[in-house]
Amino acid sequence: MVVNKMKDETLIQKAKMKNPDAFTELMKSELQSMYRTAKAILMNDEDVADAIQDTLLICWEKLNQLKVDRYFKTWMTKILVNNCYGIIRRNRRITYTDELPESVSEENVSNIEWREAMSAIDEKYRIVLILFYAEGFHTKEIAKILGITDSTVRTRLSRGREQLTEYYKVP
Repeated sequence: MVVNKMKDETLIQKAKMKNPDAFTELMKSELQSMYRTAKAILMNDEDVADAIQDTLLICWEKLNQLKVDRYFKTWMTKILVNNCYGIIRRNRRITYTDELPESVSEENVSNIEWREAMSAIDEKYRIVLILFYAEGFHTKEIAKILGITDSTVRTRLSRGREQLTEYYKVP
């Protein structure tokens, strides 16, 4: 764990000096985490891809503004979350005439129940649950990412858990 953090900090330093290979390696290590976080907010693969792409570009352009290297993941996640909410705002202005159903393949069949459970939870609780359980952020880090207080994060975690419990209750 310590070796990985040192490796990441080395990559961050190299990326700050505009080394494209170091930046690429650094971002590759974060892609899965970025996907899970964006998917929790957007629930649409095309929008998720757009949010991640925008985040990669912003991170490349503004990496020199990162003050403390060990907070890179928190900084990057905050950019990603802001991009996701920007996409939601833009999509509200668009009227869709045809909505094609998402095809179900073997690889995503196992995730259908998870997606259904997550889609049944209010967005403000869903993102906190994903950041806490799937991404391993502490409540203080989530508060910083989302721009809310630590107590609000803890409340949303509790209410999100309650909604999950209700979802899984047998009628």
